[in-house]
Amino acid sequence: MGLSSTELIIILVIVVLLFGAKKIPELAKGIGSGIKNFKEEMKTVDAEEEKKEVENKTTEIKLDKETETKKEA
Repeated sequence: MGLSSTELIIILVIVVLLFGAKKIPELAKGIGSGIKNFKEEMKTVDAEEEKKEVENKTTEIKLDKETETKKEA
């Protein structure tokens, strides 16, 4: 169900006609920088989520230790 070479050539010709040969590299550059920024933001979000998980686990461990200390006393 993939695209044949003829279909790809037709799509390429349409893109060149719509945007012009000079605009295509600019569009590709813009898309590339957008993808790069998206990946960087995803890494930032993942790092923040991981930090929150570690903080929550640390808090749970502290609460468990406090509970055990109170039970022993």
